Amino acid sequence: MAITRDSDLHIRRFSRNAGLGLVLLAFVGIVFGLTIAKVERGDKMEAYDHQPRTSVLPPAPADPAKEGTAQ
Repeated sequence: MAITRDSDLHIRRFSRNAGLGLVLLAFVGIVFGLTIAKVERGDKMEAYDHQPRTSVLPPAPADPAKEGTAQ
């Protein structure tokens, strides 16, 4: 015995599911687009691996003791 008519609940549920599907599809599209833009740009891709990155460290200050002895 199949149900031939959709009730109001089924129609509302379908529209909510379709809306959520569109939101999820838009989110996936944004993430995909950002990924493609990052890869095509070619920047350095450094991961967080619990090591200090030398590219973000400030330059080492000059040692004043060594400068005085070189004369």
